[in-house]
Amino acid sequence: SDLNDADVTFVEGMYPHHAQAVEMASLVDGRTENAQVIELAQAIEAAQAPEMEQMNALLTAWGQPTASADMGGMDMGSGGMTGMMSQEDMDMLSAANGAEFDSMWLTMMIEHHKGAIEMSQIELADGSNPDAKELASTIVDAQQSEISTMESLLPQ
Repeated sequence: SDLNDADVTFVEGMYPHHAQAVEMASLVDGRTENAQVIELAQAIEAAQAPEMEQMNALLTAWGQPTASADMGGMDMGSGGMTGMMSQEDMDMLSAANGAEFDSMWLTMMIEHHKGAIEMSQIELADGSNPDAKELASTIVDAQQSEISTMESLLPQ
């Protein structure tokens, strides 16, 4: 069939993952003057918000309940596999400013993107739905390129 458990798991898991990236991107406002960080945050929001809508459209089409931003609860604490930040990380980030914020934001977002790429690679290997796999491959391309940019911005 053109739908399997890996497809559903991927889309359900990627939704809260993207939601957190968008939340991290929104923290940039007022906390940094770094034009490159601001531009990256805007690019991340611009890419990931429509992808979230697409994920819920897929879940609906598959007869699955739609995802919400807090469905990642089970991954949140551990950080672990998917590169999700803990509430503590998010609090630290929102308390930071200027160069400290930039460095923390870039480091966390690289980690977060690596998690998304890992989840997407699992989908590309195990999934069977063409729409989900196309989404996974889009995520890998976009986030790989953003990781390179972010790594170049981090102080060596």
